[in-house]
Amino acid sequence: MKRFLLVAGAALLLLALGAAAVVWEQYTALVAWAARPHAVPKKCVVEVPAGAGPRVVSDLLAAAGAVDDAVSFYRDVRYLRRVAGRLKTGEYLFDPAAAQSPDQIIDRLLKGEVIELKVTIPEGLRLEEQAQVVEEAGIGAAAEFVRLARDPAFLETIGTTYSLPLGAGGQRTMEGYLFPDTYLVPRKCGVPCALRLMAGRFAKAWAAANAQRLPAVSLSMREAVVLASIIEKETGQPDERPRISCVFHNRLAKGMKLQTDPTVIYDIIQRTGKFEGNLKRVDLDTPGPFNTYVIKGLPPGPIANPGEAALAAALHPADCRDMFFVSKNDGSHVFCPDLACHEANVQKWQVEFFRQRRGVR
Repeated sequence: MKRFLLVAGAALLLLALGAAAVVWEQYTALVAWAARPHAVPKKCVVEVPAGAGPRVVSDLLAAAGAVDDAVSFYRDVRYLRRVAGRLKTGEYLFDPAAAQSPDQIIDRLLKGEVIELKVTIPEGLRLEEQAQVVEEAGIGAAAEFVRLARDPAFLETIGTTYSLPLGAGGQRTMEGYLFPDTYLVPRKCGVPCALRLMAGRFAKAWAAANAQRLPAVSLSMREAVVLASIIEKETGQPDERPRISCVFHNRLAKGMKLQTDPTVIYDIIQRTGKFEGNLKRVDLDTPGPFNTYVIKGLPPGPIANPGEAALAAALHPADCRDMFFVSKNDGSHVFCPDLACHEANVQKWQVEFFRQRRGVR
């Protein structure tokens, strides 16, 4: 009996060792397979839908030729890497010129390296102008961009997420809060993602500018963004922005009208849908909510989407006594502390300048 038990025990041990050897052989084979690069037969896009489990993802990748064994990929995700439930949804591009191992593919899925479209938004564009740039980048229709940027429900969500004065009790458009920058937008997400990215980037830029706010500047976020948008449209010279901001702060402190042409142009566009490029006296005298030749103080909302330097200038103006400035017709301005000085500059840089250009003596 004792001998029988010894023989049986030995047999069971051999069986266990044999099974372990098989398991180890399968494990090492799977590890080797997971590390081996594999090229797709042709360029393709695999979309991982929301809620897809590792088995569905494995089948999708195998069907596209990104992996050559769906079962092995599933086992890699589920048992080797143990990352089931962490694979990110979206569109993934596979190119035969860039062979990838299953483990490298899993890394991409974990990081969410989906197809992204690059778009660069210049400073100082209006909402509608930004929409055209976004459409040209292939992210989505300009009409959808404008519609969503004025949608009350979307505005309230964005306002709550990023602590911006949008939606309920705030501004009824994202104008001014769509930060100019270069973005990589997931292709599948499109316009909603672009708007969220731009608003989120604005929130960071605002925090940086607000940290440098002068103690004497008491503007709210909305007021500062309105002023920054005007500064942005008034000059493309970075070194001039704080001084132009100073002029507007000085005029606001004295209760003077800002009398800035970009607000009139914005008012015309809001009223007629376009601006012909020639500002007339009648335009300056035409009442409108944004026309700062008619209204006192700041207009009711931003007239463009300012960049970081304009935001900083609005909250940190230069120290000056200037009350006026006039264009030198080369992108820069000349400043004055009083009306007499300003009228002389207007005569020199506007009346005489254009008279000479027309050849009138």
